[in-house]
Order: sequence, then C-alpha cells, then structure tokens
Amino acid sequence: MRFLKNPNVTIAILAVYTAGMYIYLFPKNTEMTNCEKWVTVGVSIGILALLWFLLRRKKKLRQEREENMKNR
Repeated sequence: MRFLKNPNVTIAILAVYTAGMYIYLFPKNTEMTNCEKWVTVGVSIGILALLWFLLRRKKKLRQEREENMKNR
C-alpha cells in the first residue's frame, strides 16, 4: 500500500470511484433536481481538491523532517 502515500494516486483513485458512483446513481435518482446534482458534484470536487492539497502539504512536511534528521 505504499503507492497510496502519493497524494496524486490517492486522489485519482477517489476521483474515479466518485465519478463511477455519479454515473451509476445520478440517472436513477429522480427526486433531485439538476441544480442539486451539479451542486453535489461541485462539492465533491471541492473536497477532493482540498484533500489533495492537504496530502501534498503533509508529504512535503514529512520530507522536510527527514532532511532535517539527515542533516543533524
């Protein structure tokens, strides 16, 4: 599971899963309006972008800590 430590891979997997769920479930849901569907998609994209940013930041901090430990 080492590849999941890479934020790009993790977000790509989550994006494919989310897109698959939207493709499968949205046409069947007749209770939601089109506006609500687009808002749901937009919010999930926003969450994925925020998660990607935070995972990248965490990876950079980890690398900086490792470099500091090597320099000492």
